Amino acid sequence: MRKKLDTFREQFKEHKLTPQRRVILQCLQDNAERHLSAEELYALSKNLDPEIGLATVYRTLELLEELNILHKLNFGDGRSRYELCHLQARHHHHHLVCLDCRQILEVKEDLLHQLEDLIEGELGFRIVDHRVQFYGNCSDCMARKRTEKT
Repeated sequence: MRKKLDTFREQFKEHKLTPQRRVILQCLQDNAERHLSAEELYALSKNLDPEIGLATVYRTLELLEELNILHKLNFGDGRSRYELCHLQARHHHHHLVCLDCRQILEVKEDLLHQLEDLIEGELGFRIVDHRVQFYGNCSDCMARKRTEKT
């Protein structure tokens, strides 16, 4: 479900929704299927606002994370990546990370409910969230490798 920029006003009640922040939010919304790094977001933002600075992007990302508008993700490649929060979801979705092309795919299904129930029931541990990342090779890279071998 895609949010309009105006729906972020409630989360910005104590902060100003500046034109630069609007540009960054717009770029995040327009690229919601991607997991953008700060540098990638900066490049996209420069297309909409040539005056925007990299430091502004970094500060805005920190604020958006603090306001629970963004999730900061680490996929082991030395770069933080960001995605918009899905406020209606109980948990984050899961990710598949290709070790060759570094493509990041999303797994929408959360199949861990049974495990969570077991942990909560047997250990009395209340789970509020979890994150799962699988590392391997995407179908495109595996097909490329098969072609290279023949």
